[in-house]
Amino acid sequence: MIEKRDSNIENVVLVGVITKEQNEEKSKEYLDELEFLTYTAGGEVVKRFVQKLEYPNPKTFIGSGKLDEVRSFIQDKEIKTVIFDDELNPAQLRNIEKLLDCKVLDRTNLILDIFAQRAETSYARTQVELAQCQYLLPRLTRMWTHLERQKGGIGLRGPGETEIETDRRIIRDKISLLKKRLKKIDSQMSIQRKNRGKMVRVALIGYTNVGKSTLMNVISKSEVFAENKLFATLDTTVRKVVIRNIPFLLTDTVGFIRKLPTQLVESFKSTLDEVREADLLLHVVDISHSNFEDHIASVNNIISEITPQGEDSSKPTIMVFNKIDAFKHESIEEDDLTTERSKEHYTLEDWKKSWYAKMENKCVFISALKKDNLEDFKKIVFEEVKKIHITRFPYNDFLYQEYEENV
Repeated sequence: MIEKRDSNIENVVLVGVITKEQNEEKSKEYLDELEFLTYTAGGEVVKRFVQKLEYPNPKTFIGSGKLDEVRSFIQDKEIKTVIFDDELNPAQLRNIEKLLDCKVLDRTNLILDIFAQRAETSYARTQVELAQCQYLLPRLTRMWTHLERQKGGIGLRGPGETEIETDRRIIRDKISLLKKRLKKIDSQMSIQRKNRGKMVRVALIGYTNVGKSTLMNVISKSEVFAENKLFATLDTTVRKVVIRNIPFLLTDTVGFIRKLPTQLVESFKSTLDEVREADLLLHVVDISHSNFEDHIASVNNIISEITPQGEDSSKPTIMVFNKIDAFKHESIEEDDLTTERSKEHYTLEDWKKSWYAKMENKCVFISALKKDNLEDFKKIVFEEVKKIHITRFPYNDFLYQEYEENV
């Protein structure tokens, strides 16, 4: 549960829906994630509103009755911000703002805001700014309602649409400029990657807040920023690591999330070049999360999305199940013959057997925070890196044998 914070924190109301594609369980899980995003952005959730719909209302996303309920609550509690769990189109956003008379955000806008807070390097800031501009462009009309002349006629012809078009041109020019700037930075980073030589490249990937940066700090003995918040790390970090006698480059990448805004998928493709060019992927998973298998599927889907057509997205991968110290499961009494055993009842040993079989033993269960089983982790990474290293430096093969004999 999220801890109570001081009274200066912005109070927020969340709104979600239950549909054919998103059942009650999924809706609750997404809203839990949205609450964590809100906390990361600096807000505190006061209440959640959920409506069961066949499909979202094309005008106001939720029904008029539920919208009246939200309006009554925010007026009584003097709430100034309402956040919707799905991306709202420009018309929905405009209509909801008029009816609620407060600040309305959607999941995309919230994630972009967090990215803007977290971006440290000029590269990350440029990527976030580009994504924000792409999100803003179709939504400019709501910013100029005081200048619009919807009815027409004498005395009602004004500069509204002209102002909108002028602003759209400014945004389009900005997008063009940012794309050129990113292209230039991309070429510089491409040269940097080439200058790293033939060293084996290993990339940490995974859902956001699974402990990638913590693991990076432990293995590379560096001080990459790590925090129990979503998207704590945005900037790609590369460190040289040596396990036994083999050096390799370890890269910490930005975390993924479900319902990732399309603008961010596009603008962060260049950052994810590190993933595409990696020789080995360490897919870090938070096994203490009840739906970690969904997280794995989301990461794999995004990886396939950013892989150019015709290029194979599969790479040698080690599944690193982190946070075993926080793992919990529902127990069943031995004499309980009525409860059907499901994945919620799996013990850590059950999951290990399942994934060892699935990954042909290319998986490991650790706690980066508590430094549990790190020797097992290093051993399996060493073996996989060694396979790649030998193909590039075959003359060093006898050194490996000699080293292992001495060990």
